[in-house]
Amino acid sequence: MFPHATGRLRVRRSVAVSVPLVVIAALVAAGPDASASDEDAHVVRTATLGDIPLGAFSNSLLPGTVDDDRGIDLGGIGSDIYPAGRKGEFWTVTDRGPNGQIKVAGTKRRTFPVPGFDPAIVKIRVVGDTVKVLDAIPITTASGKAVTGLPNQAGRDEAPYSYDARSPLSYNPSGLDTEGIVRSEDGSFWLVDEYGPSLVHVSARGRVLTRYVPKGLNLTGTDYPVVEALPAILLHRKTNRGFEGLAQLPGGDLVMAVQSPLSLPDTDAGETSRTTRLLRFSPKKKAVTAEYAYRFDPVNVVDPSEDDTSELKISSVVAVGGNRLLVEERTDKAARLQLVKLERGANILGGPYDDDATSPSLEQLDDPAASGVLVLDKRLVVDLGTVAGVPGKIEGIARVDHDTLALINDNDFGMTDGAGAFDAQGRLVDSGIETTVTYVRLHRLQPRM
Repeated sequence: MFPHATGRLRVRRSVAVSVPLVVIAALVAAGPDASASDEDAHVVRTATLGDIPLGAFSNSLLPGTVDDDRGIDLGGIGSDIYPAGRKGEFWTVTDRGPNGQIKVAGTKRRTFPVPGFDPAIVKIRVVGDTVKVLDAIPITTASGKAVTGLPNQAGRDEAPYSYDARSPLSYNPSGLDTEGIVRSEDGSFWLVDEYGPSLVHVSARGRVLTRYVPKGLNLTGTDYPVVEALPAILLHRKTNRGFEGLAQLPGGDLVMAVQSPLSLPDTDAGETSRTTRLLRFSPKKKAVTAEYAYRFDPVNVVDPSEDDTSELKISSVVAVGGNRLLVEERTDKAARLQLVKLERGANILGGPYDDDATSPSLEQLDDPAASGVLVLDKRLVVDLGTVAGVPGKIEGIARVDHDTLALINDNDFGMTDGAGAFDAQGRLVDSGIETTVTYVRLHRLQPRM
């Protein structure tokens, strides 16, 4: 089910699907009053990842990294999904590993039950109703060590604790909370990370080549090169809500999505805001070349069962031709896909809203357009919350063919929050939520009423 190797793993050259979805092309042609009919969207396949003990998986890649997996199986590969060239094959990436929250003395503590876990790039194939692991690549430092998924900086990141939240763990400057993934023509990978937030360039064998972070982060002690090339305003990212989505445009430029609004000027402003940011990065220039304001729909539109605006997130962005993207707005229970075009005139990079002294901040504007901010125009493609058979917490989206999307969920390694996540012997009480790849077919368009 997975390779028994020590980092020298098979990697095939792959080419991303380049034909735009017919339904999206039709949507663009139809103009601003068109949207996909949710009644026509339907699930055509669901495939499930089988049980693979996490310790065996990790130690086959980097021997000795996990001494006790506490009964946890491989999961969390649903942080993103990217076509691997052959039919039914995809690249996926894990996040930082099993983690949860337990309240101790009235304060929530972030737990890492398997602190030796190393984030990995995992190649999968969908065969019938099964997801098979074809290959796996550990993400390593310049010297070949595990980056781990542990937090980087005390005072900025959540403090890490053992599975029962009783014993503090050490920070690791090289740790990555990986999320989005794309693959370049040269076989290397680009990932995004929530801690920095960061854009991470990784070799075909998983070695971190460069980690791009916000100016002023002052991240020291890493075992790989760190370059402060991102806007300093990103230092105000909400805890555990850094970069989540990553897309690769046809010319090779990358687009990163900040998962949630920045905490500007404070936490309360970020919790109530509906405006987040997308950034365009040129690998050739090694620099951010554009920044865009993205406006969420009201939370009860995205998820009728939710009234907390802070639950809004972007988890996936997918290039669909030219400067167009599919953007996934979601809560943990529902998701909607929006089509946006990266208009040149909407670029706010280097303007007043990249200055944290600007008041009101971009995040505080109830009507950004009234203040001269051109928010990206968007068109609804599909409300996945109305499509029967789509699981919750969809974090990755890829194109399968002209009118079909592949969705992958984050099952959180079967973990739940709270002291009941583990039994008296310290073994996982599994949530029962599996990692699934779900194919959704989109059909004809109908005018928006």
